[in-house]
Formats: sequence, C-alpha cells, structure tokens
Amino acid sequence: MVQVSVKIKRILIDSGLVSENDWNHARDKGGSVLDSLLNAGTLQEDSLLEAVGRSSSIAPVDIGRITPDPRALEAIPQELCRERQVLPLTRNGDILTLAVVDPFDVLLLDDLRRRTGCQIRQLVTQPVALQRAFERVYRTGAQQVETLLGEVNANADLEVKVETDNVQELGEVGAAATSEDAPAVRLVNAVLVEALKVKASDIHIEPGEKQVRVRYRVDGNMRQAMEMPKQILNAFISRLKIMAQLDIAERFTPQDGKFQIRYEGRTIDLRLSILPVVGGEKAVMRILDGGNLALKLETMGYEERSLQDIRRAINAAYGMMLVTGPTGSGKSTTLYSCVHEVATPDVNVVTVEDPVEYRMDGINQVPVNPKRGLTFAGALRSILRQDPDVVLVGEIRDTETADIAVKAALTGHLVLSTLHTNDAPSTITRLIDMGVDPFMVSSSLLCIGAQRLARKLCEGCRQPLELPERELLSVGYLPAEIEGIKLFKARPEGCPRCNNGYKGRFAILETLYLDDTLKRMIVERRSVLEMKAHAVEAGMISLRRVGLLNAMRGRTSLEEVLRVTLND
Repeated sequence: MVQVSVKIKRILIDSGLVSENDWNHARDKGGSVLDSLLNAGTLQEDSLLEAVGRSSSIAPVDIGRITPDPRALEAIPQELCRERQVLPLTRNGDILTLAVVDPFDVLLLDDLRRRTGCQIRQLVTQPVALQRAFERVYRTGAQQVETLLGEVNANADLEVKVETDNVQELGEVGAAATSEDAPAVRLVNAVLVEALKVKASDIHIEPGEKQVRVRYRVDGNMRQAMEMPKQILNAFISRLKIMAQLDIAERFTPQDGKFQIRYEGRTIDLRLSILPVVGGEKAVMRILDGGNLALKLETMGYEERSLQDIRRAINAAYGMMLVTGPTGSGKSTTLYSCVHEVATPDVNVVTVEDPVEYRMDGINQVPVNPKRGLTFAGALRSILRQDPDVVLVGEIRDTETADIAVKAALTGHLVLSTLHTNDAPSTITRLIDMGVDPFMVSSSLLCIGAQRLARKLCEGCRQPLELPERELLSVGYLPAEIEGIKLFKARPEGCPRCNNGYKGRFAILETLYLDDTLKRMIVERRSVLEMKAHAVEAGMISLRRVGLLNAMRGRTSLEEVLRVTLND
C-alpha cells in the first residue's frame, strides 16, 4: 500500500484513536502504517472509517455490498488500483466514482484524472474491506468457478429436467455434459442460480481467446458476472444443448431451443440461442419467469388515459390492437395482461407465439414451428377455423401474417399483436409499407401502444436533483410545471437494496386510439407528422411526456427518461 497522507495521521492522533508512539512504532515496521495498526488491534476499522469520513466530508461506503460496473473497472488497470488502493465502482459519462482509503491524496486524484479523462468522485472505505473487494473483483476464472460451485452445492432448490434419449456419444465432452456430478453440469446450474438471484432477464456466455465471459442483463443493463477457463466451454455449451434438446454434434450452425427448470418451487422457462462466433459458440439464455408476470392492467402503472384506451380497445367486439417497441421492451407482458383481462369462461382465446413465453390456464396457446411448416401465417389460418373470439399473434413479421390478421379483425375477431416500430403513429405507415391497403388499416385498427422499459429509482438512496429552468424547458417540461418541481437522480454507488441506484423496471407506454379524423387521414395517406400532431391535440400522451411525468413523481430519473425515449 502507498504511504497514507500526513492528514490521516493528524486525524487519528488528534481524535485520540492512536498515539504518536503507536504511529511511529507501526511506521518503523515498514509497509503500510494503517495495516500495521489494524493488524495489531491498535486501531479499529469502523473507527478509522468514521474519523476519515467525518473529517473529509466524504460519504463512507460498504464496498462489500457493491458489484463494480465493468465499464468503471476498465478505466483503471488492476495493477494500478492495487498499488494506489482505489477501486472504481461506477461510471456515468465522464464521472468516475472510486472507493479510496485516503481521500486527502491530491496527487493521486490529479494522476487519475489525467489517466482516465474523467471527473473523480470519491467514497471512503476501509483498507481491509478494499483488500477483500480486490480478491472478489479480480478473481481469476478458476477461482470464480470454484466459488460459484461451492455456492450451488449448498443450494438444493434448483431442479433441472433433461431429456437425454437423443444425446449422441461424444467421448469426454459427452460424458462431461451428461453426468450430474460433472463440473460443467454443476457450473451450468450455478450460473442459472446466480442469474435468478440477481433477477437477470438474460444470460450471455461469450467465448474469448483465453477465457469465457459470463454476463447478466439486470434491469436492462449488462453486468459481468464471472470468467470461466476456456477449457470448459465445449462441455458447458453441450450441457445447454442437451437441456434444450439440440444437436450437440453441430457446432457451426446457429440453433435455438428452450428448456424448463424449477427454482424455489416455481417453474421457469428459458429460451436458448446458440451462435457460432470466433473462439467457439456463444450462448444467450432469455429467462421467462412467470412468477414475476403482472397480469392485471391496473398494476402495470400506465397513465390513466393509456389505460382507458387499452380497455376501450380490448372490450370492442372486433378490431385490432397493436403493441410496438424494440425487443425486450415488455410488449408480450402487456399483451398477456390484456388477454388476462378478456379471458373469461364465455370467451374463446387462442394465441400463436414463437415461442410460447408464459403458459396461461384457460387459453389455447399454439407454438410456431417453422421446421415443421407451422408458421405464423399458417397457424393463424387454422386458428380462424377454431371459432375464436380473441386471437393473440405473437408478432406480425411479414405481409402474409399482416394481411390475415387485418382480415380477421374485420370479420368479427379481436386481434392482439406486436410490431417493431419506434412510436405509435409510425406503426400505421409500417403496416401500409408491408402491403396492407390503407382503407383496411383504418377499418381494422383500434388502438396502438408504443412501449419502453425504464429503470425505477431506488427509494432508499435516490438523491434530489436541481436543474436550471432553461434545461427543464428544453427536455419538455411545461412552464407551469417548473415551479416547485421535485426531481431525483440515482446514487451512483447505490445501496445494499439496489443496483447502482436503480431497482426494477416499469413500462412507459403511449397509446394512440384511432378516431374518425385519424382514420380519414390514413385513407388520405397523410404524413406521420400530421397524424401525430392530430393525436397529441386529441389527448395522446407521448412516450417522452409519460417519462417526464414519472420523473416528476420520483419514480425514475430524468437521465433514464432521456435514455429510453426520443424527443417529441
């Protein structure tokens, strides 16, 4: 450890925590004075942290409860962090938050500013806690695997059902992927358990030149979890293929599958995608946890106007409602909530999905299987002969599916589906570009919802945010809203209950209900800008506006709103 500043010496001596003789005796031993004092029991860790934090007016941090952001760790080399006793925690733009033992080392701060090109924000930690953090954060791949295996051995809550009838013999790799006691099998279980603990939505297994990186997507952001030795990759991927009943002999063609596990008494579905890349095969697993599915529309947190538009559409005798947005924006969850609202014993609901993400009692769910000739369009044709009242189409991907869905909506069926567009008004032109006649679009379409997911601020550690009036007006707030406005920002280092100041996500939804004027504009092929202007005048609340309203309520940060929405 580098020599601590004279300022810390004076703080400890003046506060009576150590004497001048104790300090000199520890210094004469060589090495770190603080380490010597702490090891000898002359100085207590909590007392040191409290004294330094109070004198520097810098907040202390419990570094053992924080998982550093990989982007922050990349800013300063590991060797320099160990040498200068600092650990990067978070990086927001050009602001780098560090845990430090000595906040009075001005030369260190200047050096780090030059090296990183960032403004440095300090938090005080204990020397011993920092050493433990180094061992945890900078573990080798083998050490991380060993630790993870030890944790999963003590966890008996995970059950994996594997069909092995079609497993081919592949020598050592095949044995390593089928034996329940094999390291690869235990490691797969450990990765799954850890992902479920941190409430990840996706798991990424990414081969590198010497190591295999494991990353989780938590609250929409990627987070590095561990690194594995490259030698275990083939057995690890083979195990996943066996679980998803894929061809483990094929390593040069993309494959997709799914499997189920039971964890803490609930059944969880996982979608597996295998992609050949340089260095091996990359695997991505999407976690579909039905236990976290909110099925009541009133619990989704939509604006009252949006909720009224949705209910007005799904209670119609026939027509079509679309939910749009990018992959992973919660479109399926919204549609399932709509289905749950209308699925009564006197209503026949049939869905066609690729794949069936969540299983629901009381409705008929059809999984698409292109390999066997069952496409969206083909399944939809058969469904219409099954006397349905409500039809859910997982996604409108092509002209044929769009044409059948529109015709179904015009012939007495309520059709619910998704489409990939940026906002609600542009969905109209997207359908027309796909080849659907404008008159058919205007006659069938009832409501369009455009959705994004935004991170929730942690209520336990969120901080007030003050901005000049000019900036508030520039992002979209109205002059009448600025007076007395209360906004919050995320605490970069977070707290024990959250992930860098955020905890969970919620849906931001704009809805466009088609009135007679808008339908006439569609037939006349008016521009998207004209249709959007009319919709806003008629009361539509845009995505950006919904986000701003939630920021005013303290539900999310203004930074997050600007990240997930476009300016109107």
